Amino acid sequence: MSSSSVNYKNFFYPPGGILLWIIILVEVITFGFALVALAYNNHLEPEIFASSRGMLNTHLATLNTLLLLVSGYFMADAVHGFRANNLKKAKTGFSMAMVGGLLFVGIKSVEYYGKISMDIGLTTNTFFTYYWLLTGFHLVHVLIGLVILLVLRSDLKKKPEALKLEDVEAGAAFWHLCDLIWLVLFPMLYLI
Repeated sequence: MSSSSVNYKNFFYPPGGILLWIIILVEVITFGFALVALAYNNHLEPEIFASSRGMLNTHLATLNTLLLLVSGYFMADAVHGFRANNLKKAKTGFSMAMVGGLLFVGIKSVEYYGKISMDIGLTTNTFFTYYWLLTGFHLVHVLIGLVILLVLRSDLKKKPEALKLEDVEAGAAFWHLCDLIWLVLFPMLYLI
């Protein structure tokens, strides 16, 4: 096989498959448009955005950022373990990635509870409309990612010979999408 056909194959068959990467591209574009709209509205209503941003818990959001980054590391470690046929390392990586994701969900729930108890909802103002929609949409992605990780870990435990590298890579790509989106949401909502 020539090197050009290998490159061609790698381009059209990226880790996890081309369909997954199309979905990821659509998700990134969707979040991108929402973030551009957020920035535009921030420009239109700087006082409201600044005072509302001051009501967010930056410490919890920073902790959640660290949790997702560490979780992403363990997901990458799981993929490396699976590729090396080190199933124990892969299981540990999946488990630790899930722990990070579950802690993220728990901390986000505490943050949401705080906002709801202060009667801050979707219609409070423009900033909080973006806050609830963007963080809520991201949270849905994290929950879906957790289900994917649970299925992968379960398959690895019950029938490791049936689990394909493409499936593991697809799960990892989706999980890293959650990391990527949060790494952009965090500064846009909490810091800028």
